[in-house]
Amino acid sequence: MKVNRILLSTALVVVALVIQVSVLARLQLPGAVPDLVLLTVLGLALVYGPVGGCLIGFGAGLLADLAPPADHAVGRYALVLCVIGYLAGLARPDNGRLKSASGPMAVVVAAAIGTTLLYAGVGALVGDTAARHVGLGYLLFTAAVYDLLLAPFTVPLIMALARRVDNDPLADAGGGATDVSSGWLSSGTGLRIGAQRGGLLVKAARGRASRAGRIKGVKRL
Repeated sequence: MKVNRILLSTALVVVALVIQVSVLARLQLPGAVPDLVLLTVLGLALVYGPVGGCLIGFGAGLLADLAPPADHAVGRYALVLCVIGYLAGLARPDNGRLKSASGPMAVVVAAAIGTTLLYAGVGALVGDTAARHVGLGYLLFTAAVYDLLLAPFTVPLIMALARRVDNDPLADAGGGATDVSSGWLSSGTGLRIGAQRGGLLVKAARGRASRAGRIKGVKRL
């Protein structure tokens, strides 16, 4: 990975982990805890691809394993986020643009459910049965709802920042920010409006060129 990617990913993961441990975990919400670290990994993986998502997920999970109050085996969450980051990176658009909100929303829901299932599965292998006492179905439902509600305020911003720091042409042209915010929050409506405006501008320019040609023709006559 590039140095700027490593620095940005480290900073975002550390900030997300601090907020999650010091704020979100203290809200005492029923069921699961909103996973800001997971959303950070998803946002970066959708920009950097499967390899970058895998590495970022492993590092983020390892930090979460070591952060107090850690009550599970070290490496458990690192393994989970490593797999989730790789799979989320596979969903990265080929052209780098998000045309609708349905794709990222599906990724968030699948990642929230997959993370909970993998975490509970790895825990069962090492003898941790805490998920059985709480209720796995209830954890899956609350994890998906919390992460889905938090995602529109985090994932688009993380993706836009990752593209800008990575000197992505979409971000430099201003298309990255429009694509992320409008494509996520309004299901691609902003992109279609932008395309329509571009088409109108092209038609207007062609009309002016055509009128100019007719005027020059009259003058030549």
